[in-house]
Amino acid sequence: MSKPPFTRRHYRHARSFFNDFRHIFRQRAFIRKTMRELIPYDFRERLMMVVTEVNGCRYCRDFHLKESLKSGVSEDELAELLEGRIPKDTPPEEYLALAYAQNWAENNATPDPEIWENLVSNYGQEKAEAIQLVLQMIWMGNLSGNLADFIIYNLSCGRHGLVENEERFSII
Repeated sequence: MSKPPFTRRHYRHARSFFNDFRHIFRQRAFIRKTMRELIPYDFRERLMMVVTEVNGCRYCRDFHLKESLKSGVSEDELAELLEGRIPKDTPPEEYLALAYAQNWAENNATPDPEIWENLVSNYGQEKAEAIQLVLQMIWMGNLSGNLADFIIYNLSCGRHGLVENEERFSII
């Protein structure tokens, strides 16, 4: 019996990882401003959960589930995020950013330029770039976590590392 294919996105080349790392490292000052001033904790966690759900990183999902609850995101919202939907109770000022995050992740971090322009026109350049930075950071975490699962998957001859074959995380 052959093993099922590993389909989650992960880093395939060290160069891609180091390019992402270098980009984020160069943004250190903006990261501090983003985390302290521009993107509130609960908003950040919603953004991260949207991208993580698209990419299926079980490590990021577990960590950000706990962080989301700490930030004040409700269990109902989290249940919808875990189903790949933008919660119906999303604060109106965050909806567009969550839709952008979902589109961005579904399109392999390559959004439609028109959608990006819509984000900038609604949030302003600086906040749109802060949203983008949050997405890039969780993207890097997701691809790294999925790479760990890919290695586990290959070392175990396909017996471990596939989230699809393992229990989904519960909120509680």
